Amino acid sequence: VQLQASGGGLVQAGGSLRLSCAASVHTLSNYAMGWFQQAPGKEREFVAAISGSAGNTYYADSVKGRFTISRDNAKNMVYLQMNSLKPEDTAVYYCTADLRWRYGNSWSPPWWGQGTLVTVSS
Repeated sequence: VQLQASGGGLVQAGGSLRLSCAASVHTLSNYAMGWFQQAPGKEREFVAAISGSAGNTYYADSVKGRFTISRDNAKNMVYLQMNSLKPEDTAVYYCTADLRWRYGNSWSPPWWGQGTLVTVSS
C-alpha cells in the first residue's frame, strides 16, 4: 500500500483547505482510511477515520463539526475537508490505511503516507 497526501499549505485562521490522499491499492473499499496530525514538538494525534464502505466516520473532538472525511473508492482517493481552521490545527497531516476498522489515538495503522504540512496563521 502506498499513500500520497497533498493539499497542504498556508491559510489564515477561519479559512479552509482540502487535503487529498491518493492510494495505490487494488480495492480501496477493503481499507479503513484515516488522517493523523503531528504538530511541532508533539506526538501524532488521531484526526478522523472512515470505514471502507464510507458508512462510518469518526472524528477527534478537536475537529468535530469543522473537518469532514470522505472517500471515492472508484478513484482510490480519500479527502479531508478542513473548515474554520485555527492556528492550533497547524501540523503535518498524514493519510493512513488499515484493513481493520479502527479509530482514535490508540489506533496504529500499518500504512502511512509521507505527510502534508498545514500552516494556519492567526
